[in-house]
Amino acid sequence: MALKVIGAGFGRTGTWSTFAALNRLGLPCYHMQEVILNKANKGHLDFWRKVANSKPGTPHDWDRVFANYTATVDNPGCCVWRELLAEYPDAKVLLTLHPRGAEGWYDSTIDTIYFTENLWQFKVLEWLTPFGRKFGDMSRKLIWGRVLAGVMDDRERAIARYNAYTEEVKAAVPPEKLLVFTVTEGWGPLCRFLGVAEPQEPFPNLNDRSSVKKVIRDVIKGSYIMLGLSIAGLVAVLGGVLWWLG
Repeated sequence: MALKVIGAGFGRTGTWSTFAALNRLGLPCYHMQEVILNKANKGHLDFWRKVANSKPGTPHDWDRVFANYTATVDNPGCCVWRELLAEYPDAKVLLTLHPRGAEGWYDSTIDTIYFTENLWQFKVLEWLTPFGRKFGDMSRKLIWGRVLAGVMDDRERAIARYNAYTEEVKAAVPPEKLLVFTVTEGWGPLCRFLGVAEPQEPFPNLNDRSSVKKVIRDVIKGSYIMLGLSIAGLVAVLGGVLWWLG
């Protein structure tokens, strides 16, 4: 399969609901959850870490991760939308925007997926686990560094980056190949853009903030467990050394 829809919108712009909508329309869709939760995609995190540590525009074997998908939204795909459009020139570009604008996007991002940067508990996982190191490195370099230019700790600069990025996409993609979309618009604009019939059901409204919050709670719980095990191991080793010295 080849990508038919390339999502350029940042994470936290309704991408989880859009992901569900595209799947419902018969377009198997890629999303960050496919990287970290889909056990069939073992090795995808390593692939995206390689992308993160390469210069922008570097060729990659994109079919390696998108072979079973015809659409992608959310991170990490949105970070390389230009490269993907060059690889799949017949694809259309979907720019999801937060219904409450740049300010709503920023507040939602800081409250959820930015936990990789602003939670010390995740830093514990980075220190102690291979997954933490890989995911932290990938997200820091590709998402927060490359695409968002390292501005997330400054609200005004981050909002300005969001608005500038939106204009960059609009300027780079021909109007007939681009849909600027918010999930509050429902099926109509998306289905017309894709040339498919509208499902006779409500547009997906996934409460992804609560889902991400659950992931964060699991991360915190895991970090405490790992930290406790590490401390217990260190105490055991020191106890053994002291016994040997005694």
